[in-house]
Amino acid sequence: MRIDLHCHSTASDGTDTPAELVRNASAAGLDVVALTDHDTTRGHAEAVAALPRGLTLVTGAELSCRIDGISMHMLAYLFDPEEPALLAERELVRDDRVPRARGMVARLNELGVPVTWEQVARIAGEGSVGRPHVATALVELGVVATVSDAFTEDWLSDGGRAYVEKHETDPFEAIRLVKGAGGVTVFAHPGAHKRGRTVPESAIAELAAAGLDGIEVDHMDHDADTRARLRGLAADLGLLVTGSSDYHGSRKTCALGEYTTDPEVYGEITRRATGAFPVPGTGGA
Repeated sequence: MRIDLHCHSTASDGTDTPAELVRNASAAGLDVVALTDHDTTRGHAEAVAALPRGLTLVTGAELSCRIDGISMHMLAYLFDPEEPALLAERELVRDDRVPRARGMVARLNELGVPVTWEQVARIAGEGSVGRPHVATALVELGVVATVSDAFTEDWLSDGGRAYVEKHETDPFEAIRLVKGAGGVTVFAHPGAHKRGRTVPESAIAELAAAGLDGIEVDHMDHDADTRARLRGLAADLGLLVTGSSDYHGSRKTCALGEYTTDPEVYGEITRRATGAFPVPGTGGA
């Protein structure tokens, strides 16, 4: 089985619609794909309706969190999307995205970059607006060559010149909320140093003690040494190890299935989840 547990659609900052994502996942030879848009489940229904035969969909979201001033992302799988407490927290985070993006536009203007809110809003479309949309605007203006080049201290990385904070969930609270909604939690790309400061191993140990299920080890932002270190940390802490593409369509260079999750780990994730269940494809729309 080929299993990719971290993908994005136009419901947040990907460039594939949810329907295109599942069709492309099937064409890429995946058996299981997770739709984990930022702080939203809005793309799930479309993905389910278009799900090709032979492909299984894992519903989820990537939750924006912050611990000790460090931004981090928590992948949440197979939770009940209507559970009130988790739904309210996702809406709080999502509602803060627009003023945050407007703030980044204002800071870029102060730095002499002629980006406009209208440009960013056009790029985001119906998706949950975020830094990748602002980064895409910088690419359109020729300020940087690629979206990744915008995530530096000069521009949009944590603490960068145009960075603006948003409401982010305490990760211990995120674990509690996801567990309360019957879901499973995995710390996304914990060693992605090029994105900014990373969470120390001591804090990951505290998260594990609080119920964190796993860490995403095999990821494009982790080099071989980082993957080896994280794999050892996971073994020490009794955490599941996942691998994922973090696919964003044409917005990033990673391909669907570039990194994958072991079938036994996937089986354990589905065993632990009680809020929702993987959806098998029946042919799609």
